[in-house]
Amino acid sequence: MKYTKTERKFFLWMSLLIVLLVVLFFLSFLIGSYSIEPQIVWDVIRSRFMNVPAYWESAIEKIILQVRIPRVLLAILVGGSLSVSGASYQTLFQNPMVSPDILGVSAGAGFGAALAMVREGSWAQIQFSALFFGLIAVGIAYFISSFYGRTEITTLVLSGVIVSSLFQALLSVVKTYADTDSQLPSITFWLMGSLGKGDMTDVMFMLPVTIVCMLILFLFRNQIDVLAAGEAEAMAMGVNVKVIRMIVILTSTLMTVVSVSICGIIGWVGMVVPHISRIFAGARYARLIALSFLVGSTFLLLMDNLIRGVGEVELPLGVLTALVGTPVFALLLIRSRKE
Repeated sequence: MKYTKTERKFFLWMSLLIVLLVVLFFLSFLIGSYSIEPQIVWDVIRSRFMNVPAYWESAIEKIILQVRIPRVLLAILVGGSLSVSGASYQTLFQNPMVSPDILGVSAGAGFGAALAMVREGSWAQIQFSALFFGLIAVGIAYFISSFYGRTEITTLVLSGVIVSSLFQALLSVVKTYADTDSQLPSITFWLMGSLGKGDMTDVMFMLPVTIVCMLILFLFRNQIDVLAAGEAEAMAMGVNVKVIRMIVILTSTLMTVVSVSICGIIGWVGMVVPHISRIFAGARYARLIALSFLVGSTFLLLMDNLIRGVGEVELPLGVLTALVGTPVFALLLIRSRKE
């Protein structure tokens, strides 16, 4: 079978990214405030599946299995999910400036988390509140759009802006009544994003959500490709535009809101990564989401490793992704303008 230039480029980058992600995966266990030898890391991981005599301290095993493995896996899942969500929204809305929080999911989740913190809820309650209000925000945006008897792209975007503004205002109200010594710093830090509090329970919750959502998007890849050419063309070719649009919104929103509920708001990943992926994957949706997942996973894992490896105080992950993502996005815009 003869492959085109775009297909060869896609398979090459897929292979390189998989190798890079595997290397980063194992290197991530060696980074942190507590230094651990590579052989010990390897033996501890093997001991979960094989009969390996324990010659290491119990504290080391706890750090590897309960702290670093969940954090590394969450970085991969969150980075990949946000990137696929961003690529899906950009394809659906036919707008390169769209990000996963276009319908107000991040604003709703932020309000939900802050509300639970003010009420002194547990970490599980904070996550559930963020998840619940994130979904509520998107539901309100879609309801406002459909209230006028249509759910056109422009109406959806404007509805998302309205809902985001509403929940940002509600968040400001909650922050006003929060205790300035304990609650307000926690809210502020959560809003800037972090992988530090994640555990294997979060991984086991997010993994099936990511797999199912990506599988659904892949199954409808051809219809989404047609929809990307325009609604009139899609309807002429027999595509049920409302159903496909709903599928993209539901799956992308679910991946985004689960990511935000676990790790807080991590910006720019869902906006920048799809642009980078599109350079190497082309316009085909199936290739785009596959490459976006790998690029997003690699990017976020690399950013988290930088945070853990540099300095004694961890910089919030969302801050670092913004610092890196902003100039990268500017360069992409300049490149696009030149072309």
